[in-house]
Amino acid sequence: MTDKSLAEIAEKMRDIDVAMLSTHTQGGAIAGRPMSNNQDVEYDGSSFYFTWDKSQVVEDIERDANVSLAFKGEDGFWVAVEGKAEIIRDKAAFEEHWTDDIDEWFEQGTDTPGLAMIKIEAVRAHYWDGEDEGEVTLSS
Repeated sequence: MTDKSLAEIAEKMRDIDVAMLSTHTQGGAIAGRPMSNNQDVEYDGSSFYFTWDKSQVVEDIERDANVSLAFKGEDGFWVAVEGKAEIIRDKAAFEEHWTDDIDEWFEQGTDTPGLAMIKIEAVRAHYWDGEDEGEVTLSS
């Protein structure tokens, strides 16, 4: 087992666009859904995803901020991230992470009524890279 740095993991994550975001439902079950980071992939432990403010994922996060993300890369590379999520409703923050690809889903851009952004701050990232695996602790 070789420990990689966050920078090494981030480099391998660069081309991964979609993650499975898992939250805790009101009944205590785990709910997962694919979320695109819209090529906002300069990974430093924070992830950003746009969604609708009245969506189930927002409701889940507001009740329990503990979430997980699962990423699958090339050649047997996988990352599982445990983190804390928060819902952001600030247009200036939206603009920092907006890309033209998001217009397909939110036609009025950052002015779309009901737009929200999920920010996930990683606590720990566990990776598998072929036969190598390890863990990086980011915050507590």
